[in-house]
Amino acid sequence: LCKVRSVAAARSTTPSRRPRGHRGASALELTLVAPGLLVFIFLTIQAGLYFYGRAVAEQAAREGVSKLRLAQTEQLSDAVRADVQTAVEAYAVAVGRETLLQPKATTTYDAGSGKVSVTVTGDVITLVPGLDLTITQQVFGEIERFEGNLP
Repeated sequence: LCKVRSVAAARSTTPSRRPRGHRGASALELTLVAPGLLVFIFLTIQAGLYFYGRAVAEQAAREGVSKLRLAQTEQLSDAVRADVQTAVEAYAVAVGRETLLQPKATTTYDAGSGKVSVTVTGDVITLVPGLDLTITQQVFGEIERFEGNLP
């Protein structure tokens, strides 16, 4: 005949996984591992915020270059420079939200070499107290030249 034992009886006869002297060892191990795990998680999130802030600054600078390179002369560039800087900063704020703090755009127009550049600088929000992360991204482009058909 087959004997059926109750679950309670089966539990009482099986030995525990840890000897009596090791009770509470899991809690102690967790207190040793948890801080390192939390630091790793925070640094991973901080790295993601940093690289996202860099991408926002670079894309904002690209937007500025695409507008500034249409200026055919230095006088026209001077006329639109403030608008381009304002638009770049507004773009960085709109896309970066709280990631890229206080973006500042500067532009250069070099008619001699035929190049324009936009530099975006800003601070990245940090999860670590006392950590100061500043991002500077610069993008260059050639001035668009529109010339009529020559015979």
